[in-house]
Amino acid sequence: MIILLLVPSEETDKNDLILEVTAGVGGQEAMLFTSEIFDMYQQYAAFKRWHFETLEYFPSEIGGLRHASASIGGSEAYKHMKFEGGVHRVQRVPKTEKQGRIHTSTMTVAILPQPTEINLVINPKDLRIDTKRASGAGGQHVNTTDSAVRIVHLPTGIVSECQQERSQLKNKEMAMKKLRAKLYSLQLEEETSKRYNARKIQIGTKGRSEKIRTYNFPQNRVTDHRINKSLHDLETFMQGEYLLDELVQSLKDYANYESLVEIIAKEV
Repeated sequence: MIILLLVPSEETDKNDLILEVTAGVGGQEAMLFTSEIFDMYQQYAAFKRWHFETLEYFPSEIGGLRHASASIGGSEAYKHMKFEGGVHRVQRVPKTEKQGRIHTSTMTVAILPQPTEINLVINPKDLRIDTKRASGAGGQHVNTTDSAVRIVHLPTGIVSECQQERSQLKNKEMAMKKLRAKLYSLQLEEETSKRYNARKIQIGTKGRSEKIRTYNFPQNRVTDHRINKSLHDLETFMQGEYLLDELVQSLKDYANYESLVEIIAKEV
């Protein structure tokens, strides 16, 4: 549609991104669901032929996932993934439940655009870099050296850590990548709040605490609450291929529609 040319693209649409997943309410079941969602996005990246690199991975005792982050890069990666941020809710009978009762658990997804060199300059004097031994189940290997890296951005207090690799240099590189994305995201939020003092474009500005999607296993249904769209093949959806891509496209179309309404409202 020619009219869609009126919709301004965001400066970050062509950027790569950092994906962060964190288990929410629901104990081990929430952690198992977090692991499945992380796998789903890894499969989606493969489906879109994007590069996917795990930066952090903190598993739970029974195969779940407490927290993980990854760097995703490729053609318009951020443009496709930007509406995935928020609270994802699962409803199903957990493997650990003997009574067969349906439980509700949650996990949170954060999508941070990665800045280009031009977008963001960090003064090395503003950084404190500490090294330590990797702890807990986070590292993939038993660490006998001080390979874990923690970087603090002193002006903002933002912290970024990495202990995935044996190499301190590689961990520092990954921690910097995450820190840059966090600082860039903060910068963008400040710019956005200045720009949108009027009615906010709802779909793109909902906070991390907002429930965006429900995965209902007994009814084999996934529902995105922002556009009130349901798909009735949850198993295929969780494979992170064409059904997830279909939902992503619907969200992009709806966001474009909202942007057009916004533009027309300003002109009137």
